[in-house]
Amino acid sequence: MGDTQVDDLKAQGNSALQSGDAKKAVELYTQAITLNPTNHVLYSNRSAAYAKMGDYENALVDGCKTVEIKPDWAKGYSRKGAALAFLDRYAEAEVTYKEGLDHDPNNQQLKDGLGDCQKNLSGPAGSQPLGNPFTGPAVVQKLANDHRTREFLKDPSYMALLKRLQTDPNALSSGLHDPRIMTTLSVLLGVDLHMAGDDTPEQAKQAGAEAKKASQAAAAEAAKKAKQQEEEPMEVDPNVTKANELKEAGNAAYKKRELTEAIDLYTQAIELDPKNIAFLTNRAAAYFEQGDYESCRADCNNAVDIGRENRCGYKMISKAFCRIATSYVKEKDYKKAIDFFDKSLAEHRLPDTLKKKQEVIKLMKEEAKLAYVDPEKSAEAKEAGNACFQKGQYADAVKHYSEAIKRSPDDAKLYSNRAAAYTKLAEFKLGLQDCETCIKLDPLFLKGYLRKGHILYGMHRYSEARVAFQKASELDPTNVEAREQMTKCMMAARSNINNDDAEEVKQRAMADPEVQGILKDPAMRLILEQMQTNPGALQEHMKNPHIKAKLDILHQAGLIAYR
Repeated sequence: MGDTQVDDLKAQGNSALQSGDAKKAVELYTQAITLNPTNHVLYSNRSAAYAKMGDYENALVDGCKTVEIKPDWAKGYSRKGAALAFLDRYAEAEVTYKEGLDHDPNNQQLKDGLGDCQKNLSGPAGSQPLGNPFTGPAVVQKLANDHRTREFLKDPSYMALLKRLQTDPNALSSGLHDPRIMTTLSVLLGVDLHMAGDDTPEQAKQAGAEAKKASQAAAAEAAKKAKQQEEEPMEVDPNVTKANELKEAGNAAYKKRELTEAIDLYTQAIELDPKNIAFLTNRAAAYFEQGDYESCRADCNNAVDIGRENRCGYKMISKAFCRIATSYVKEKDYKKAIDFFDKSLAEHRLPDTLKKKQEVIKLMKEEAKLAYVDPEKSAEAKEAGNACFQKGQYADAVKHYSEAIKRSPDDAKLYSNRAAAYTKLAEFKLGLQDCETCIKLDPLFLKGYLRKGHILYGMHRYSEARVAFQKASELDPTNVEAREQMTKCMMAARSNINNDDAEEVKQRAMADPEVQGILKDPAMRLILEQMQTNPGALQEHMKNPHIKAKLDILHQAGLIAYR
């Protein structure tokens, strides 16, 4: 459980870091370290997050801790060396990179770091040469830490000028007229260009000229490199070019459903460019379509590992996890599918992936529901419910009927029985819901309508109750109970009208959904208008059974009167 939680926190931290939220990544890695303080990868990742935040001191602390826990792991030296370089401690960084190369002589990241470090140690006696003083990863941090320049950073115009000086050192000549820039140079160069006294103007002038000269030299060097890049065409690895051609051919075969050929082409592409995880996920898709889910998952897991090693985009890793999840769905291993959908969503939260996960959760619930179905146990629960009902133990009866319904959810009679128990407990709304379900499952079940009618009568919804009893009478014209209850509903409705205030009658009637539906019917509204202007029209309309039924409902509700 602990390892799983650590892995989840690490994955969330990786996702936060890739999305640019370094602060959140640090929090997540810290939680993971609390659970597993000997995991060198967690310290390495947190070092990267601190470096991204510009907190190079803490990045160095974590880099050192990584090397301490795992002294033979090259990446630990890379983290430590990078932090030292950011802090301008190039001599120490050089030693660190060399130590790392002792363990992994072919590590390109360490070689690159050592090369960059040595460039900064190429001055006299190994000192750092003077370049553009406004560039470098720690410039803003230095300015923020010095009381002389801290407030400048809040001024947008100053930040714009600083950004311009970072990209165009030639702008220094015009920038020197701004006293803030002189102060900035004082902080960055470690020389007080505002020193008072007769002997200091020349020193300040010399320092300013030196900074300007260095900035111009840096700009010239950058321009020279840019020109060389324009003149010299970029070398393209022929293997990469060939691999992409094979991938396109594989895609074409995949679209034609020539899956075996597509797999062969993707395999050739992988052999030429094994770091491109798109080739792996494409081959996994072909395996998926073939129904070879084990091979599909193997390719996706391999893609995730290679992607993490080479810092591939989180979207590609999310795609690989999602494909693994989908393969488990095909095998109906829904628990594993949900685990991998969660991993995919942790990398990149796509609505489509979330929808797939929700569909799987629904399938799990339906599967569990179906697995619980057992007609024999349902019958046993029903008998137990009937026994409790006869003893007057209605709450227990509801409990047994509910169990019976879970065991046989399509049995209409069970809902009718539970509705009767709910009625005895005066739970009319729950009873009415069961009656509706009962009638939906079996529209010809007479007792369902009778139960519904009795519940509606108990709720004083006499017009609706009469309609339910009328339906029961239509199913069985010989049913005495249905006919008697229809008469009882009509008498109760009239008594209710006579005893209540007219406004109360109207409000209660207008709250009845059936009454509302009748009054919204354009044809019925026209008939009601005719009845007001021509009372004789009523006799003609009463000949139509459909219209008569609606008029009876309005009559029982107390909205119209006739003899």
